[in-house]
Amino acid sequence: MKKNKISKNWIYRQKTDIYVRKSKIEGYRSRAVYKLKELDEKFQLTKNISSAIDLGAAPGSWSQYLSRKIPKGKILSIDLLEFQKIEKVHILKGDFTDIKNQNEIADFFKSKVDLIVSDMAVNTTGNKNLDSIVTGELCQEAMNFAINHLGKKGFFVSKLFMGSSFNEIVANGKNYFKELKVFKPSSSRKESKESFIICKNIK
Repeated sequence: MKKNKISKNWIYRQKTDIYVRKSKIEGYRSRAVYKLKELDEKFQLTKNISSAIDLGAAPGSWSQYLSRKIPKGKILSIDLLEFQKIEKVHILKGDFTDIKNQNEIADFFKSKVDLIVSDMAVNTTGNKNLDSIVTGELCQEAMNFAINHLGKKGFFVSKLFMGSSFNEIVANGKNYFKELKVFKPSSSRKESKESFIICKNIK
């Protein structure tokens, strides 16, 4: 398919997407916020919590949602890309796997956190199996990070693509967490292979 046709299809999809329109009305930076909102409503992610980390946060809609849900809590967002400031959110530019950034995160919170979320994915290559593998690696890195920074009763939520690494990551999650669910929000695009892994209570 030619590039200009892909662009036209993307523009049409954006104009007709109910979640894109809704995000503009409600002041969110992207439609992705409604995935987190649905996950929160189903699994009670933000109930009685006071701290959260958003990994791969740009452009910031998940962090916006968290700041509205826990206005008196401590929220930190980190991404390789710069993005606009969000009120009541501490933003770091960098790699969350870098030990320097991990130390800064630990120093910011001074204790384990209640919720760690990740909507990270690689830029798609068109090779669905490769995209699944690389995004799976990001999910595993985020899980490793969560194991070290999450409180015993905390939640870890991460994007995960169906593919060759799916079962391995789910198995790893079950080794570290007492509870694990996989869920695809209705706001995820129908053609998308994404789901989200929801882990709770570190063993």
